[in-house]
Amino acid sequence: MFTNKTILVTGGTGSWGYELVGQLLEKGPKEVRIFSRNETSQVLMKQKFEYNPKLKFVIGDVRDKEALVEACEGVDYVFHLAALKHVPVCEHQPLEALKTNVMGTQNIIEAAIANDVEKVINISTDKAANPSNFYGCTKAMGEKLIINANMLTNKTKFVCVRGGNVLGTNGSVIHVFKHQIKNKGKIGITDNEMTRFFLTIKDAIKLLFKATYESHGGEIFVMQMPTCKIIDLAHVLIEEFADQNIEIAESGIRPGEKLHEILLTEFESQNTIIYDNEYFVILPTIEIKGLREFYSSYPKVNLDNYCSSDNLISKDEIKEMLRDGGFLE
Repeated sequence: MFTNKTILVTGGTGSWGYELVGQLLEKGPKEVRIFSRNETSQVLMKQKFEYNPKLKFVIGDVRDKEALVEACEGVDYVFHLAALKHVPVCEHQPLEALKTNVMGTQNIIEAAIANDVEKVINISTDKAANPSNFYGCTKAMGEKLIINANMLTNKTKFVCVRGGNVLGTNGSVIHVFKHQIKNKGKIGITDNEMTRFFLTIKDAIKLLFKATYESHGGEIFVMQMPTCKIIDLAHVLIEEFADQNIEIAESGIRPGEKLHEILLTEFESQNTIIYDNEYFVILPTIEIKGLREFYSSYPKVNLDNYCSSDNLISKDEIKEMLRDGGFLE
């Protein structure tokens, strides 16, 4: 699918971008363009990939439609990763989150259509489901824009992939906990009952590619992900890395933060099918030509919702997940 193709990755210097670009290069593309704002991050990434000639780095901001139109020239596929992602930042500077996460997504849509891009894959988040914070609201709006974009053109297909927390990404709780264990002798937990969805970055990109290959356009692929208690994750890391007694201090939920996340809402479940043992697919309420027929043979989900408080994995399973992700080495 990607052989001799040109791919644009927005926000490509982040943790998702590194893994995505690394796996894309194994698939024989003609060129991979990394579009992001920070020149230092681009220089470091260029060095990390040993100045691979297939990589082209483009300084730009998704808020700048003209820059995106130019960056999309000759592009076959767009992976839209760029976003303001930190919940407290978006709560305190909502206008900035709106400009990047909503208007930036609309700019991606218009730039892709203007250049007859084959497919756009938008990376979304569990926080877009029944959003309780401004970040989630902006990602929910971004999903709606992406799905609706399929009504604007017959040439470009637009699809969303919704997932939970990816282990080891920038600002990941794993890095925070390991730092606190090593340097502070205590771990801060917002709430002892808090749960989250987790997946390793390699598995997340594998599922992302699967959705890219097999999507019709107009749907939201929902990753089926392991869930665990944050405090259980903390205990596993303490057992592995602490050489002294570590205090666990409960600090309280931050503004806009949920105790449990959901990947699939009660309303969405009415229009969701079981794609396989790795994905649910949410079909839109608007009519997109051929989409419902494409999924007509798949069974509907038998869930009210898909919540991180259900089917929690054990500490041993958390340890195995961390080991698979290379976090216990």
